[in-house]
Formats: sequence, structure tokens, C-alpha cells
Amino acid sequence: MRIFDTLADLQALIGQPLGHSDWITVDQARVNAFAEATEDRQWIHVDRERAQAGPFGGPIVHGFLTLSLIPHFFETGFAVAETRMVVNYGLNKVRFTAPVPVGSRLRAGFRLLAMDDVAGGAKQLNIEVSVEREGAAKPVCIAESLARHYR
Repeated sequence: MRIFDTLADLQALIGQPLGHSDWITVDQARVNAFAEATEDRQWIHVDRERAQAGPFGGPIVHGFLTLSLIPHFFETGFAVAETRMVVNYGLNKVRFTAPVPVGSRLRAGFRLLAMDDVAGGAKQLNIEVSVEREGAAKPVCIAESLARHYR
């Protein structure tokens, strides 16, 4: 994990990579739990036998499950020591660019796009999150994450 002392340290890094998260494996148990939590039980995710005959040759991870891992990726990717609280403000430009077969290992890369002052003395960071699948040539998800960092 990359640790920055202050938010000011990030200002000079706009447009540059901030690092990568640790790898995690997305297994069928996680997919099934997500399906139950969201009531999205589409067969392509949870019916292994039917999915093997489908377009991807096996079950794939929900796109929204991949997206929901972004907070975890941030936890292992980078931190700002002076920040006492980070609040998720939303997402921009989310794209699921490739399927994720169940059992894949994923991690995220982060690139700082912008940093702006917001009310309450916070800084709003716009960070491009590129979720990678181990062994794949292109990312599986790209999103802009907006987070407010409070000192």
C-alpha cells in the first residue's frame, strides 16, 4: 500500500498513477452471496451447469459485484495519513469492458484525475479506477470514483 502524508502531497500527482491494490479471488461463494443480497440470480452468474453452455463457457461475476469491490481495493491501494474520514460521493463513467469468469483474481489500479476543494474543508478526489483480471490483456471495469477526504 502506498501512503501519502497529506492531501497536499497528491496535488502534484494529478494525471499520474497512485498505485495498485492487493489481488483478491472472486469465487462462486462470493458470487452467490452477492446474488442473494441483491436478488440478482441470473443464471449466467449462479447456475454453473447452464452457464457452461452459455456464451462465456462458465459462470461470470456480476458487473455490479466487481464495482462493489472498489472500496476494498482502495483499502489496500493507497491512503492519506492526515485523512480522518473518507466519504463516497459517487461514480462517473462506469464501464464493464470484459467479462470476469468466476474464480478470477482481480486488483485495481488508481490514477488521480482531479482534486477539488469542497465545503467543510474537504478535498474531493476524482480517481480513475481500473479493475484488472490477472492474465487478461485489458481491464474488466473502468470507473471514476469521487471521494471526499476530510482532515
